[in-house]
Amino acid sequence: MPTRVLVPSGVLGLGFDRTALARGVAMRPDIICIDGGSTDSGPFSLGAGQSKYSRAATKSEWRSLMQARAELGVPLVIGTAGTCGTDSTVDWMHDITVELAAELGQSLKIARLYCSQPVARIATAVQQGQVTPLTPAPELDLSNLSNIVALAGAEHIQAALNTGADIVIAGRTTDTATIAALPLARGDAAGGAWHGAKIAECGALCSTNPTSGVIMVDFDADGFTVEPMAETAACTPHSVSAHMLYENSDPFRLYEPGGHLDVTDARYTALDARRVRVEGSRWVPGPYTVKLEGARIGGYQTTIMAILRNAHYARNAQAWVDRLTGFLTGEIESRMGLTTADYTLEFRLIGVNGALGDLENRSGDPVEVGVLGIITARSQDEAAEIGKLINPFVLHYPLTDDEELPTFAFPYSPATTNRGALYEFALNHVLHLDDPMSAFRIELSQTDAKVPA
Repeated sequence: MPTRVLVPSGVLGLGFDRTALARGVAMRPDIICIDGGSTDSGPFSLGAGQSKYSRAATKSEWRSLMQARAELGVPLVIGTAGTCGTDSTVDWMHDITVELAAELGQSLKIARLYCSQPVARIATAVQQGQVTPLTPAPELDLSNLSNIVALAGAEHIQAALNTGADIVIAGRTTDTATIAALPLARGDAAGGAWHGAKIAECGALCSTNPTSGVIMVDFDADGFTVEPMAETAACTPHSVSAHMLYENSDPFRLYEPGGHLDVTDARYTALDARRVRVEGSRWVPGPYTVKLEGARIGGYQTTIMAILRNAHYARNAQAWVDRLTGFLTGEIESRMGLTTADYTLEFRLIGVNGALGDLENRSGDPVEVGVLGIITARSQDEAAEIGKLINPFVLHYPLTDDEELPTFAFPYSPATTNRGALYEFALNHVLHLDDPMSAFRIELSQTDAKVPA
């Protein structure tokens, strides 16, 4: 019998096709697996230990999945709970689960897999030569880190499932670990288990209708078969094979705890208009390492926005910003006693080069340019004070000395916004483990069924 895994979406909180989910449930999968986040949106979630997704959206989607789990009587697993997978976001997801269990009248055994790492543990591992940098990696500095997580693998999810849990809420995991865990435990082909997990980890992104969300994967001793659950979606050899390049620099290899996947000899066959069969993937065992991610506060930010619509200034926006920056640097030093070693002031021209900088390919002059000023300083008070100091000049500063004083537009009042802490990634290393569970822990809880009010 194949191991059938239902993946409702690439991430909880992004949404999925409810009709497609129902179709997947009707096919009686052995487990439901979904991802809860990643580092795609930058270091803030990890640094702050917060989910980027709405609690209301998360709860609404998790309710549907908990109902599907109850109907099927199979485990429900989420990895990288709460975007970043810190202990705090595992607990956040656990609170939502307990709340829903009470509302739905469900009695549940819940396993929480915690992946946060104490600084002292990592410092000891560094001294023992058990931490190795990846490429690129920042200089190893463990001071002032707000959060460190280790990415759990299939072994950790298997350990949580072995408790008999109905629901597994895992901290930071590799994108594939939750999906590969059960097929590997059942003895399905290791290469196929990891490859199929990689293809399915973003839900219907491996299909012709990426936003439909829901994917079913059947794993067996020779490979896997993948099928989207939405009627408007189809998997093709191209859409499936191409997903090996998603968030992966090598189209043939994918590194995971304990080895790597090699799909050099994989064969992709269309079984029909919707399903693709894949065989020939290989799993190559290697040292057991888990990736480390860490974040720290890199300063505090205040932003200011002005709109240039006067054709003369829109056409010469970069020259205006260059002149303004030089002037403001002098004003900040003379009035606040700060040098550019104490803060940064950056202007981005929205509509000109705000996203790609010098790589922007633009023809013609813009009608309107948004000037976004980003101030980063040692404290929020200092960043806010710089924002107030530069405010009148961002509103009224001339391009040349011999022209009238211009007036621009602020899109909101007050013109400055305090953004709070700016976090930065501080680790891109791997931790070598003799025992996969030695840096992780599992805690169990039980909810008692009650009749909903």
